[in-house]
Amino acid sequence: MALPSVVVLPLLIVVAAGVYYIYNEVIHFMSQSIVRNKVVVITDAVSGLGTECAHLFHKGGARLILCGNTWDKLESLYDQLTKDSDPSQTFAPKLVIVDFSDMDSMEDVVSEVVDCYGCVDVLISNSSMKLKAPVQSVSLEMDRNIMDINYFGPSTLAKGIIPTMISRRSGHIVLVNSIQGRLAVPFRSSYAASKHAVQAFFDCLRAEVKEYGIEVSTISHTFINASEPPPEEGPAPKTNAVAAFIRSQLVHGVSPSVLANEIMQMVNRKRKEVVLAHPIPRVALYLRSLFPSFLFAVLAAGAKDSVLNEQMQ
Repeated sequence: MALPSVVVLPLLIVVAAGVYYIYNEVIHFMSQSIVRNKVVVITDAVSGLGTECAHLFHKGGARLILCGNTWDKLESLYDQLTKDSDPSQTFAPKLVIVDFSDMDSMEDVVSEVVDCYGCVDVLISNSSMKLKAPVQSVSLEMDRNIMDINYFGPSTLAKGIIPTMISRRSGHIVLVNSIQGRLAVPFRSSYAASKHAVQAFFDCLRAEVKEYGIEVSTISHTFINASEPPPEEGPAPKTNAVAAFIRSQLVHGVSPSVLANEIMQMVNRKRKEVVLAHPIPRVALYLRSLFPSFLFAVLAAGAKDSVLNEQMQ
């Protein structure tokens, strides 16, 4: 006896959801097994995303080298990871102080990182400094500081680690970048410039080291959002509706846990490039290539509205 269609459709949905769940669990298990015993370096490990990556890769049995610019926070993360872990299944992380704003220290940093295990299998370059300000108000010193942290630091660390990967003819470098490495948004000139620069560097690096069996991946996200934004108080200021909607979508974030899982998947599947963004930012990327004048007009309208709103407050 055939089942009625009103029963078949929900049944198919439940079965599909079950298959999808099992598939994700299998992929997650395989991802963790891939990183077991691998030497994984995570920069800015004390940030929200860095901490999520540290927990995920530590649970997968990786030999972690955690980098950060604050020793107390690194020790706190170390305690979190080792408190309830099984020593027979996991490794105690090694800690290295890394401050990309101090480029003179980078040679010693590279040596210390490599000396931890003698090699590096995976480098997750996660460090970032953000700034929102009109172009004319940003000093040259601030520009240089942002470029050090967002571009010169990650590129210098990668350059220092690459020789060990070339000698072993294996390795994986993951750049956690921003969608603003592809799409410039008003009032973020220095940040967007640094993100464009580091994106170009790692794109070039990908082609250059492919022959040595080294993978280079980049992941571009809109914004790392650890919590929901608080509701605005009072009446909303008048603004261009289209510009306001696009601007809000461009900064709509992803959670650190989602981003960390995506990084684990990239390492497992050796994916070259991932864009974690909602539809509007993705459309904006296409508009930048296909209809740049329209996108420029929308962004300019949004920038004008922002200036007027600030003047009225």
